[in-house]
Amino acid sequence: MEGIIQKALSGFYYVDIGKDQPVTCRGRGKIRHQKLTPLVGDRVEITVAPDGTGMVDEILPRKNQFSRPMVANIDQLVIIASGAIPITDPFLIDRMITICETKTCRPIICFNKCDLVRTDELVQTYLDAGFDALQVSAETGEGIETLGSMLSGKVSAFTGNSGVGKSSILNALEPGFSLQVGEVSEKLGRGRHTTRYVELLPLKGGLVADTPGFSSFDVEQMEFISKDELDTAFREFAPYRDACRFIGCAHRKEKGCAVKEAVQAGKIAQSRYDSYLRLYDQVSEIDPWEQNKRT
Repeated sequence: MEGIIQKALSGFYYVDIGKDQPVTCRGRGKIRHQKLTPLVGDRVEITVAPDGTGMVDEILPRKNQFSRPMVANIDQLVIIASGAIPITDPFLIDRMITICETKTCRPIICFNKCDLVRTDELVQTYLDAGFDALQVSAETGEGIETLGSMLSGKVSAFTGNSGVGKSSILNALEPGFSLQVGEVSEKLGRGRHTTRYVELLPLKGGLVADTPGFSSFDVEQMEFISKDELDTAFREFAPYRDACRFIGCAHRKEKGCAVKEAVQAGKIAQSRYDSYLRLYDQVSEIDPWEQNKRT
C-alpha cells in the first residue's frame, strides 16, 4: 500500500493513505540498515497489520530532500522573513534560495509583519532577481490571499528563523489549523520555538508543512552547495556570466568580470552580491569530505 508521510515524531511515521486517519507506522530494520531516514513528504510503501498499525517497507524515489527543514518532495519552499523583530538577515534568505535552486524547488520569499515595518526595497530586490516575493501581515491579512493563491495545488513547506510568524501566517490562511504561536523577545530579538515537529497540512488543494524555526546553530548546519553550483544559483548573474574575460571566473577579484561590473552599475543588487561572496568564502573553508556530508 502506498502513502505519504504526513508527520514524523519520536520514531513514528504517520502515513496518509487517503483515508480519514493516517496509519501510525514504524520503519523496518532494513531502512535503518540502509542508513535512510523517512522524511515528511516521502512517498512510501507500507504494510498495514490487522490492528491498524503499519510498517514502512520502502521509501520511494525522492525528487528532492532538505535537512533543514527535514522534508522531501517539496514543490516550493516559502522562506518567511521579517523586517520587524526578529529582523531577518538577507544573507539567510539568500542561503535558503541557493539550496532551493539546486533541488528543483521554487523559492518564494515572503516578508511578514508588513503592518509594522515595510520591506518594499527588499521585495523589489528579489523580484528584480527573478524570484517570487511579497509582503504579508498575519495580523491585518494584507497579502494573505495572494500567498494562498501561490500555494494552491502545490506541496509547500514554510521555513524561517524563529519568531517570524510561520504558524501565524498559516492560521491566517486557514483559521481551522489553530496552530500554537509564540511571542518574540524584544530583549533578545528572537522568537521561541513553538512548532516542535514537521507536519503536512491540507491547504488550498495542496499540502503545506509547518516546520520548527531555526537558530543560528541550525543555519551553520544547513546544506552547502559546491562553488560550481553557487555561480548558477544566483540567477541574476546569468545575463553577464558569459561576458567575463576569463572562463571559470569566480566573480570575486578577477579583472574584466562582467558580474562585478553589473553590480557597480546597479544591475545586480549589492546585498545579493555580498551574499554570494560570503557563501563562496564559507564553501572555500570547508573540506571536500565535509561538503559531501552536508549536501
